[in-house]
Amino acid sequence: MIRRMFAVTGVMIVWLGNSLASGQTAAAKIPRMTDGKPNLNGIWESLSTANWDLQDHSAYAGPMWEMGAITAVPAGQGVAEGGSIPYLPAAAEKRKQNFANRRSSDPEAKCYLPGIPRATYLPYPFQIVQSKDILFVYEYATANREVNMGKPREAGADSWMGTSNGRWEGATLVVDVTGLNGKAWLDRAGDFSSDGLHVVERYTLTDPDHIAYEATMEDPKVFARPWKIHLTLYRRVEKGFQLLEFKCIPFAEELLYGEFRKH
Repeated sequence: MIRRMFAVTGVMIVWLGNSLASGQTAAAKIPRMTDGKPNLNGIWESLSTANWDLQDHSAYAGPMWEMGAITAVPAGQGVAEGGSIPYLPAAAEKRKQNFANRRSSDPEAKCYLPGIPRATYLPYPFQIVQSKDILFVYEYATANREVNMGKPREAGADSWMGTSNGRWEGATLVVDVTGLNGKAWLDRAGDFSSDGLHVVERYTLTDPDHIAYEATMEDPKVFARPWKIHLTLYRRVEKGFQLLEFKCIPFAEELLYGEFRKH
């Protein structure tokens, strides 16, 4: 019995030592700025299906059925904590209407700015430029936003991308977003919010090439309670990879103004 106890204890000590060493190695590999903060500089992209639907979903036909499988929606695992979005009853009905009209009503189709948090998980890369303040530059629609890292500023007026104030909590960048105009959707499935949306984002560098992203949404006009999404952002490491332009306004003109031209 004594020999067994010593053997088990030895195994636990080795396991604990390896775990601590692994954690220390991972922490040591995280790139740092000169001030010791994690270095988030780089080009990142989400590989999730969140932009199609934040919740679990099977594959289904897209809104342009005549194009067959090209516009079909792939199956995906949801990123909403708990598996569902806690809509108020009236808002749940509005979401159904959005889904039915998604071909012509989704702001993404119209090349409107994506809002927060949707800009993070659109199927386009984005760049983080970190200095005194932090700049996010998105390939889609050449959207961008500045994260103020100084004294918090109140939103002067509502806008598509809102007003972002940032702070560090240990190794996590926390971005508090207010002043959103409520016109952006959260995905192509019609999930939405109002101008009462308050978003708190958390960016945690887990190793040099991965960021654990979390966003908490609170909007008493639409949701019964605050809720969260979780996903991973991947660094684009291809040699020579750079952010390109996707100025989509010309592609949306027919959708927006075609009926006037025809008349």
